[in-house]
Amino acid sequence: MIKAQHMFKYFISFCFLFLGAKSFCQEIQQEKVPQKIKDTIVYKTNYGLRLGIDLSRPIKAYFSSSYSGLEITGDYRIRKNIYIATEFGFEKETSIEDYSNSTSKGNFIRVGFNYNAYKNWLDMNNEVFIGFRYGFSLFEQTLNNYTPNVSDAENGNYFPATIKTPSKAAANLNAHWSELMIGIKAETLKNVFIGISVSYKILISAKNPEDFQVLFAPGFNRIFESETGFGLNYTISYLIPFSKK
Repeated sequence: MIKAQHMFKYFISFCFLFLGAKSFCQEIQQEKVPQKIKDTIVYKTNYGLRLGIDLSRPIKAYFSSSYSGLEITGDYRIRKNIYIATEFGFEKETSIEDYSNSTSKGNFIRVGFNYNAYKNWLDMNNEVFIGFRYGFSLFEQTLNNYTPNVSDAENGNYFPATIKTPSKAAANLNAHWSELMIGIKAETLKNVFIGISVSYKILISAKNPEDFQVLFAPGFNRIFESETGFGLNYTISYLIPFSKK
C-alpha cells in the first residue's frame, strides 16, 4: 500500500514536470518566431495644377506656311486617378482645294476629364490615361478665291474657267464636337512632364457661311464628309503642387 502511494506521488510529480517543460518550450518557440513589423511608411503624391503647351502646333507651323496656332493645356487632380482637364488656344489654317482657297481663324476650348489607368510604384507620378472632351470653337472664315467648275468634258463642252477673287468673309461661325483620347504622361524631371496623346473627334454641329462650307474648324482640324477626325498632341507641362495626399 505504501509502495503504491509512492508510485502515485512519483507519477503526479512527473506530470507536473512534463507540463512545465512543455510550457517552457512553447515560450522559447514564440520568442524565436519573428514578429511582423507593420509598414508605417505612407507614400504621398502631389496634387495641384499642371500647365503646359502643345509642341505639335509650333512644329506644324514651322513646316507649313499655311498654318499657325498655339494651344495651352491644363489639368487639376481631384482624385487619385481622376483629373479635370482642358485645352484652349487659337488656330489659323488656309485650306487649298481643287476649286477654292479659304482661310479659317479663331479660338477654341476643350473641357473634360482624364482617368489614369496606370498603377504607379512608390512615389512615381506617371500616367497612362483615357479621356473625354467637349470641344467648342468660335471663328471666321474667308473665301480667298475660287474657280467655277463650268466645264462639261463628258459631253464635249468646254467653257473657260476664270479664278474669282471675292475675298468674302463670314464671321461668328462655330463648331461643337466630342472627343475620345488616349495618351501617356511621364515625369522626366521633378514636376516636369512629357506627354503624347491621340484623339478621335466626332463633330456635333458646325455653322456654315452662306453659299460655302466650313472646311476647317479651330481645335477640330479639317472637317470631312464623315464629320469625324483625329488629333495628335505632344506636350510639355509643369506641375504646381498645392498639397500632398
